Amino acid sequence: MPTSDVLLCTRTAGYRHASIPDAAAALTALAAGRGLSAETTEDPAAFSAEGLAGRALVVLVSTTGTVLTPEGRTALEAYLRGGGALLALHAAANAEPDWPFYGDLLGTRFAGHPPLQPGAVLVEDPRHPAAAPLPPRWEWTDEWYEYTSHPRTPDVHVLLRADETAYQGGTLGDDHPIAWCRTIERGRFLFTALGHAPEAYRDPSFLAHLDGALTWLIG
Repeated sequence: MPTSDVLLCTRTAGYRHASIPDAAAALTALAAGRGLSAETTEDPAAFSAEGLAGRALVVLVSTTGTVLTPEGRTALEAYLRGGGALLALHAAANAEPDWPFYGDLLGTRFAGHPPLQPGAVLVEDPRHPAAAPLPPRWEWTDEWYEYTSHPRTPDVHVLLRADETAYQGGTLGDDHPIAWCRTIERGRFLFTALGHAPEAYRDPSFLAHLDGALTWLIG
């Protein structure tokens, strides 16, 4: 059985964000604030039925490329369908590119982004814990992700949108989701495209966004 409540996967097989250690440290602290222990791993063997059993949460911390084995994919899907919780952070939109289940879960794929620049986030659902701590219009600097298809689908609940009038290079127009969530059978999934820079994980508003995500995912 696992010895920690939260599993943070930081493995990358593509671009590796400099913010990964900061993200893992911040999420570990947020978990500790809930009385939960967390561990960080880059070992794909951690993704097994035994390794995920009883976990409160799994986080893909800006993972890129294929980081799971076929057995790990099977275990993660079963964990999520069976009532587990999965948080996909920032570059995790570019993870597991040839795994259909993950693509369907995410609802789209990463397609690129304009240069890192200031912009603004618009809150779509102020009642959701991951959005409630933020002002209706939140000034923020990040990589404003573009997607291979529009992420708003009947299964997706959009929480935050990017205001494309506040930065250069957006292509989705007025409806540019930047964080969303969904359920799948008994499990819960949340993705936020925010979190590129190391300093993001010391920003109180962004940490409140992540903490709210944990509230929705695990209570």
